[in-house]
Amino acid sequence: MFFRKYGDIIIGIFYTALGAVTIWLARQLPKSRVMKIGPDFMPMVIGVLIVFLALMLLFSAVKNFKANAAKAEAMPADTSDYKRVLASLVLVVIYVNILAPVGFILSTLGYLFLQIVVLAPNDRRTAKNILTYAVIDVIFVFVVFFLFRYGFKIVLPAGIFTL
Repeated sequence: MFFRKYGDIIIGIFYTALGAVTIWLARQLPKSRVMKIGPDFMPMVIGVLIVFLALMLLFSAVKNFKANAAKAEAMPADTSDYKRVLASLVLVVIYVNILAPVGFILSTLGYLFLQIVVLAPNDRRTAKNILTYAVIDVIFVFVVFFLFRYGFKIVLPAGIFTL
């Protein structure tokens, strides 16, 4: 109940602080000697964008606090699915740790498929749907891989499987 009532305010404060830290850390990056836009440019833009959006959320939450608090109290009991959240967190931690040694293609194929299955509603976990998820997984991973490799000229971790 507490988070439903004060959630937007808490999130707004958190992301304002996160954006400020991002801006501060971006300013610590070395300046480019070759051009005006250096490695600090994008993190600075992202930090400013985070702070701007967080302040908008915070302002809106404070402005509409009474109306939102009444709605939060009228809502039914919490129906959150913590098992899926925990499973997603575990999958992300595993994915981050195996990405470099295993490579982008194999690790992302496994991660994305399992993540889709975890987040799919229980009635959408039939054999037909799982086959559809696998096809979507393979297509998405290879489109992203070739887009980065040949479109953006960015080499993703090769690991044990190279193309």
